[in-house]
Amino acid sequence: MSSRMAGAALLRHLGPRLFADEPAVLSGLTAARGVMPVAARILPARMASTAAEAAREDAGAKHHGGAEKPEEPAGGQSKKAIVSYWGIDTPKLVKADGTEWKWPCFRPWDTYTSDTSIDVKKHHEPTTVPDKAAYMLVKSLRVPMDLFFQRRHASHALLLETVAAVPGMVGGMLLHLRSLRRFEQSGGWIRALLEEAENERMHLMTFLEVTQPRWWERALVLAAQGVFFNAYFVGYLVSPKFAHRVVGYLEEEAVHSYTEYLKDLEAGVIENTPAPAIAIDYWRLPADAKLKDVVTVVRADEAHHRDVNHFASDIHYQGMKLKDTPAPLSYH
Repeated sequence: MSSRMAGAALLRHLGPRLFADEPAVLSGLTAARGVMPVAARILPARMASTAAEAAREDAGAKHHGGAEKPEEPAGGQSKKAIVSYWGIDTPKLVKADGTEWKWPCFRPWDTYTSDTSIDVKKHHEPTTVPDKAAYMLVKSLRVPMDLFFQRRHASHALLLETVAAVPGMVGGMLLHLRSLRRFEQSGGWIRALLEEAENERMHLMTFLEVTQPRWWERALVLAAQGVFFNAYFVGYLVSPKFAHRVVGYLEEEAVHSYTEYLKDLEAGVIENTPAPAIAIDYWRLPADAKLKDVVTVVRADEAHHRDVNHFASDIHYQGMKLKDTPAPLSYH
């Protein structure tokens, strides 16, 4: 048999299967292109759209007497259809009193009662050259911040928390990568530092309910975070003990700032307004809590972060690594 006759016979048998029109299987984009129907006949399951597949299933259900699906809203698939398609469903969370949990940024198991029994005046006395350098660096940053914000404590807290949430994330990320490439445990420090970063972020979410940053404050945050992130990233790579010491002194200054905030609240300089709802749920505060209660628990958090970072720096100064000393289970 010649090659021409063989080709004609093959085309006669396969032609109807390859070139038959089947618009119910193809999406609108597939049917508009001349080459795509051929590929769709060869690999129909891969080339067919999900919408067309759903339409075919609906037609089959109607043919067999099944119930019709509710109409989808105009503009595409409903949210429920997307959730069902991926097999993911958002859990419906409730509080202890049975009311709906409305915070998507944290869950009920992330909440806690803060330990406010702290030593506000606790201070790590710098003795070595790196410690003195870290202390002077933080003190030099304190001067322009005091001049800029003065007694506007809420605005100061916004900027402070955008910076304070960076070290934990950077340290946790670098320890995470080190654990992966060295095939070693982290001693729990990855989780501890990431929890610190998340806790600082929740401080920010809380003070956003107290005051809103102006455009120039947002610009200042962009500049400060951009510079501080890169500087701390490099600093942690070079010397983790120095980096943790810097954070320890930063947290000491944070404790001082929130102490001044409390003084103005107690003196009536700043109105002691009701606590934001997000703070009441996050720190499990009483329903009638005030702004003073919020600042008190935030200051306690900063004091715990201060102690943890000074402790982490001391571990390095003693010639050990963080993985050799278990991280605190909780410093809230």
